[in-house]
Amino acid sequence: MRYLLLVLFILNSVAYGCGKSADNPTATNPGLNGGGQTVKRRPASIGIIGDTANTVKSTTGGLVLMGGSTDVASAFKWMIGKSGGGDAVVIRASGTDAYNSYINGLGSLNSVETLLINSRELANNDTVAYIIRNAEMVFIAGGDQSDYMRYWKGTKVDQALNYLLKEKKAPVGGTSAGCAILGGFYYSGETGGVTSVEALENPYNANVTLYKKDFLEAPFLEHVITDQHYLARNREGRSLVFLGRILKDWNIEAKAIAVDERVAVCIDENGLAKVHADYSATRPYSYAYFIVADKNKQPEIFTANTKVTWSHQEKALDVYEIMGKENGNGEFNVATFNISSAKDGNRFWWSINNGVVVKKAQ
Repeated sequence: MRYLLLVLFILNSVAYGCGKSADNPTATNPGLNGGGQTVKRRPASIGIIGDTANTVKSTTGGLVLMGGSTDVASAFKWMIGKSGGGDAVVIRASGTDAYNSYINGLGSLNSVETLLINSRELANNDTVAYIIRNAEMVFIAGGDQSDYMRYWKGTKVDQALNYLLKEKKAPVGGTSAGCAILGGFYYSGETGGVTSVEALENPYNANVTLYKKDFLEAPFLEHVITDQHYLARNREGRSLVFLGRILKDWNIEAKAIAVDERVAVCIDENGLAKVHADYSATRPYSYAYFIVADKNKQPEIFTANTKVTWSHQEKALDVYEIMGKENGNGEFNVATFNISSAKDGNRFWWSINNGVVVKKAQ
C-alpha cells in the first residue's frame, strides 16, 4: 500500500508539473548550491515585458494592414483597445524584440512578447502555438514573407493564427511582409522581388509568384491580395498585374488593398475600414487604395513576354483612394467592397496601356 501511494504521489506530481508548465511556460531551477538558474520553457521567445502568466480578457476582432517603414502608433492603440488589455504577441522570423517596449508604451497590456519563429520545428512546437492561441493581440512583423510561408504554413502556428482570426476573434495585424500574408491571395516573393516595370513588361515573369487560400484565413480578406510600400516603391503596376493573373489564371474576380508606407488600414469586426497614418509636419500624409477587378473587363493583352494592355477605354479597374490621418480617416466596407458606399476619399479609374499605368479621376 505504501508503494502504491508513493507511485500515485509521483504521477500526480508529474501531471501537476505539466499543467503548470502549460499555464506558465517559464520556471526556475534551483541549480547547484541553491543558485537560481532560469530554465527556458518558452521556445522561440526572445523577450517579454510584463506577466508571463496567461490572462484571459474579452477581445473584439479586427485587422490591421500596415504598409511598412515607420509604424503607425494609432493603429497599435486601436488593436490594444480591442485586446481588452490582455497578452500581446509579436511574431517574426528574423529581427529583435524591439516591438516589445514600443507596443508596451502605447497602452495598458498584461504582457508583450516577441516570438522568433524561424524553423518549422518551432512553428510546430506546442508551447509556441499555445502562447499564440492564448494571446489577445498578435502582430506580424516585417521581414520576408517567403520565410513566413516556408516556416509557418501548414503548421501549428498557422492553426493558432487562424484560431485567433476565425474563432477567438482577437485583433491581428501585420506590417510589410506581415501584411502581405494576411490576404486570401498573396504574393510570396520566394524567388526574388518583382517591380512594376518587370511585371508590366511580362505578366508571367518567373518572379510573379502568387498563391490562393492556402495559408491565413482573415475575415473579409478571402478574395483580397495586399501590397505594401505602395507609392514609395511605385508598386501600382505590379498589383494590377497580380489582379490580372488571378483573373486570367483562376477566373476569380479578386480585390486588392494596397497600403503606402506610414499608413495602416484598420478593419473592424464588421468589415468597416478606416485609414490611419503616422504624421509629422515634415512628412505628408499618404494613402491606402481599394482596387476592384471586373470579370467583364478582361485584360486585352496579357501574355508572357509582352507588355500588358488592360484598358477598356481607360476604365479597366475601379479604385478608391483614402488619405491616412493620425486617428483614422475615411470609410470603406471591406465586407462588401462596394466602392459606391465608400466615404471621404477619391474615386479613380486605373488602366494599363502598353505597359504604362494610367490613372483618371471619376
